[in-house]
Amino acid sequence: MDGHPSRKTVLRAALAAGVATPAALMGVPALARTVTAADGTTNGAAPPLTPSCDDGDDPTPPQMEGPYFKPNSPRRTSLLESNTPGVRLTVTGYVFGLACRPLGGVLLDFWQADVNGAYDNVGFRFRGHQFTGEGGAFTLTTIVPGLYPGRTRHLHVKLQAPGRPVLTTQLYFPGEPRNNTDALFDPRLLMTVRDAGGGREAAFDFVLDVPQTPGPGPTTPPPGGSTWAVGTAYRPGDRVTYGGAAYACLQGHTAQPGWEPPRAPALWRAG
Repeated sequence: MDGHPSRKTVLRAALAAGVATPAALMGVPALARTVTAADGTTNGAAPPLTPSCDDGDDPTPPQMEGPYFKPNSPRRTSLLESNTPGVRLTVTGYVFGLACRPLGGVLLDFWQADVNGAYDNVGFRFRGHQFTGEGGAFTLTTIVPGLYPGRTRHLHVKLQAPGRPVLTTQLYFPGEPRNNTDALFDPRLLMTVRDAGGGREAAFDFVLDVPQTPGPGPTTPPPGGSTWAVGTAYRPGDRVTYGGAAYACLQGHTAQPGWEPPRAPALWRAG
């Protein structure tokens, strides 16, 4: 990665700092997800890149729709109802085009099994659609799906950028024993999952087959100790001053308005 953070990392840092996400981030490659072993467990080896968001790279791989999809799901970001049993799960991420720029207005239609591994084929329990915002982000609140014969745990999703074809795919959980026996399982579609407050938090970034024009390249880094400036490409270890204080760059990035060192601790360390 040549010292660069993923585009997701920079986007999340900007959102956490409460600043506006730029329409195009420059000079920062992005990963949809990284994996290690085939079942998603770590083994200490450097993870491969899957799939990269960069010019000419493949988009997120498709998977079969399965027999349980229903059209006309309600628009909502939470699939929970009162007294819904199961382990709470929050899935967040971004949707990018082929030039690593976030896509707004993308339709995401999710459906899944309940805690017992059953799908609601009469109503719309654990079914819902939403749209990404201008910055390409989405959030889904649901439960960890149950198991049923022949399959590992998974979420179904359809994505469609305005005026573009539909991508139908599935998302998987790392460390599941059935990952090794499910014929449909694809490690490129593993979410990053962690325990959080009695529930679980997952993340995945989609790359759609949407042509985009890359943003302009970064400018030449200034000599160490220069004043921080918008539009400048900084590398890890570069030093700047801002407001009379000194800062060291933690992650390679191109400076954007609102990413001043005091407001972006993910990018700068004081001292």
